[in-house]
Amino acid sequence: MILKPGAATLAELEAVWRGAAASLDPAARPGVEAAAALVAKAASEDAPVYGVNTGFGKLASRKIAAKDTATLQRNLILSHCAGVGAALPEAETRLMMALKLLSLGRGASGVRWEVIALIEGMLARGVVPVIPEQGSVGASGDLAPLAHMAAAMIGAGEAVFEGRRTPGAEALASAGLAPVTLGPKEGLALINGTQFSTALALAGFWRAAEMARASLVTSCLSTDAIMGSDAPLLAEIHRLRGHAGQIAAASAMRGLMEGSEIRESHREGDSRVQDPYCIRCQPQVLGACLDLLAQAARTLETEANAVTDNPLVLVEEGRIVSGGNFHAEPVGFAADQIALAVAEIGAIAQRRVALMVDPTLSHDLPPFLTPDPGLNSGFMIAEVTTAALMSENKHLANPCTTDSTPTSANQEDHVSMAAHGALRLRRMLDNLAVILGVEALCAAQGVECRAPLSTSPRLAAALARLRAEVPRLEEDRPMAPDMERAAALIASGALAAAAGLDFRIEETMR
Repeated sequence: MILKPGAATLAELEAVWRGAAASLDPAARPGVEAAAALVAKAASEDAPVYGVNTGFGKLASRKIAAKDTATLQRNLILSHCAGVGAALPEAETRLMMALKLLSLGRGASGVRWEVIALIEGMLARGVVPVIPEQGSVGASGDLAPLAHMAAAMIGAGEAVFEGRRTPGAEALASAGLAPVTLGPKEGLALINGTQFSTALALAGFWRAAEMARASLVTSCLSTDAIMGSDAPLLAEIHRLRGHAGQIAAASAMRGLMEGSEIRESHREGDSRVQDPYCIRCQPQVLGACLDLLAQAARTLETEANAVTDNPLVLVEEGRIVSGGNFHAEPVGFAADQIALAVAEIGAIAQRRVALMVDPTLSHDLPPFLTPDPGLNSGFMIAEVTTAALMSENKHLANPCTTDSTPTSANQEDHVSMAAHGALRLRRMLDNLAVILGVEALCAAQGVECRAPLSTSPRLAAALARLRAEVPRLEEDRPMAPDMERAAALIASGALAAAAGLDFRIEETMR
């Protein structure tokens, strides 16, 4: 994958996240080298330039002698390796490195090309720095996580190579790479930036998009299970509202339900006038979530292509200027938006699970969807688990960006909290996969109770894919393994793929 600075797409970045190799467009090299030359010139002169020949943060007023420039940058990296917690997954780490390539490749950071070449080499040969997940407040950039990346580059820290976690110098040597000695500003350019937060938020977006697609399938299966109406899916209803996500969701659901014998069987003579909101309003709720996800995606695509370190090298003006592009507020807001969407997708799905297990609301389905209720409890506690996960996600969806706190002796007195705002998405999405997996299991059980009537061909294909992993529940058995397998089908996209659903949220961004 050849990444063009300033023009990388979500599709390209997703390919990197899923394992594609990445390098920078060589056309970026002249701009990078011009900025590096300007930094070298500043380093040779007496005028103080932040990050080049001064201390950092609250210590920016301390002038550093030219002979100590290399030590200054190395000390910066080592002192900022203060992250804690579990190691970031390799996919997100590789994406973070690719995002750093894009930022440095804009030619406004002042690093030499050999710094970029080392990151490219590490990506190409599979040297993955060990990045603790906790420790960033999202301004001044993701300092601690990116310092751990940079540490591996200078032969310190740790990295994984061919499945072995070793000291950074050993991992580089095993891959045939040499550590870099950092020049003026290069350490600061590596650790200033939002690439850790942005990588986590992008991963959260792609997983959320997969779950949103799956929820289209599970909601349609649930509608057939309780013999709900497809009248609320009429295109005219949604065109009158005008929201792109709602229109797209209703259209996808119409396609999924087309040809359902269950639906046709109760068009006439059904005493029910309207379905509960969790059935009737799925296009409105999921559509709003799709719009929110699309907005977050636009923000993250912009951020992925941004220069977010400090100071910035303005080559055409011949100046090195301090700014605040390292502040990850846009990423924090995007992560909060994704969290809201994830919580709501799960909230409405959980209500459909509750609907299907309740014999007073499910239109004659057996209590808790078991053929022999009383002797068997069926999906009783599986539904309780979904309620617990839904509630947890509601708590986790509370905004992180509003929780600023001053750091670094009040120099960095307002921060974004984007890092843990994005990190919490992983747990929320794991929860959502289970909720939707249980909905799929309940809906499949309910649809099968409607035999000899059948659901639509596309939903039948999804049901068959589910049954290839999880058999019908005839009598009580441990539910956790079934739930785990169903959640995996949701998270992997296999259930949506079986239904022939190729809907992409990016389509609503146009």
